[in-house]
Amino acid sequence: MNTLQLFLPCAAGVEGFLADEVHALTGLTGQDLLVGRGGVLVRSSWRDALLLNLHSRLAQRVLVQLGERPYRGEDDIYALAADVAWEIWFTPRQSFKVEVTAQHSPLKSLNFAALRVKDAVADRFRAKAGSRPNVETQWPDVRIHLHLTRGLATVYIDTSGEPLFKRGWRVDKGDAPLKETLAAAMIAATGWDPLGEQPLPLYDPCCGSGTVLIEAAQMACRIAPGSQRRFAFEKLLPYQQHVWIAIKNEAVSVVTTSVTPIFGSDVSHRMVDFAQRNAERAGVAASVQLRGGDALQRLPPCEQPGVMLLNPPYGERIAAAGSAGRNARERMGQVQRAGRETAQTDDGVDFFAQLAAHWKRHYAGWQAWMLTPDLKLPGKMRLKESRRVPMWNGPIECRLLRFDLVAGSARARAQPPADAGAPDAS
Repeated sequence: MNTLQLFLPCAAGVEGFLADEVHALTGLTGQDLLVGRGGVLVRSSWRDALLLNLHSRLAQRVLVQLGERPYRGEDDIYALAADVAWEIWFTPRQSFKVEVTAQHSPLKSLNFAALRVKDAVADRFRAKAGSRPNVETQWPDVRIHLHLTRGLATVYIDTSGEPLFKRGWRVDKGDAPLKETLAAAMIAATGWDPLGEQPLPLYDPCCGSGTVLIEAAQMACRIAPGSQRRFAFEKLLPYQQHVWIAIKNEAVSVVTTSVTPIFGSDVSHRMVDFAQRNAERAGVAASVQLRGGDALQRLPPCEQPGVMLLNPPYGERIAAAGSAGRNARERMGQVQRAGRETAQTDDGVDFFAQLAAHWKRHYAGWQAWMLTPDLKLPGKMRLKESRRVPMWNGPIECRLLRFDLVAGSARARAQPPADAGAPDAS
């Protein structure tokens, strides 16, 4: 096929990391690779669309842009969709679904906009082939996306199908699992490189069902994130099986054994079991070391300082906070209203203050990266962050904070009680 206009949506704050990933996978630069709002715009080939579906850890989907025009009303949207050559993408025997997203659109009904796209597709197929495809809202063969801004309408066809964070290995999960794409974004933000000359150990002390660890281990083993799932492009007319098989075989040929230490622990032994089973399905059980244990008590898993990366308990996740999570369910109403980390131990001491004190005593030399929606958390922990990276955990605006745990951070313990409220200078 000729050069395609691709759009790879991602979580807010991840656009730059996604652009770096696309460059690493495809070699694209300049006008062929542009950072947009909420995603990356790529001018490339059909083969690269397949490659990005298989290998991207950060993109939510890979969309092919088929048309774009200004609009004032639903009739303009109908005209836009009617001009698209849908017949080169799928057949009347296949089902389709139209999904609409919007930012500041003046239209009163997005459902009606979707209906007009549906009508345009059906009418075009009747004119070209004498029959029309059926609409299937649950499991369609083809997904069509309409995106509306204040005055611009864009139509895409989806080459991914299920969102790309669905890797195919997660079966066991907790109440508030971290999306695989967000876990990969957290890893990217740290700069942790398991394939470098001297890779640092990675440790998640609140690992839950193991999302961060498994993403990291697959990176270390060079396992493509999409290697265990199917994609929507397999039902589109441009699909050529031999091309896809060659891409997958190339991905399999570079899989290796990880030599990078990757550790995880969780206060819930049930979650540790979940993480172990997920790691087995993901093909990385031999590359991660999992243990049970409270984050407030566990000592470093290895002698060499490395990178701690955690999504600690907040909101629904507080119930898994370890000793700080006792009586969490009784506090859920308060937590939901506050939208912040409010986990406390039974004696009223803040969980995060205790966690920071534990780090100061035992984790000198480590980098600690923590995802949190609480912008005041560093003050509560008596730690000074060295970096703040904006990220969104679904609808929750968060920051990924970096704390450098140097030996001098223990100074806070030697200060008199009158200085207890001052942030530590580490």
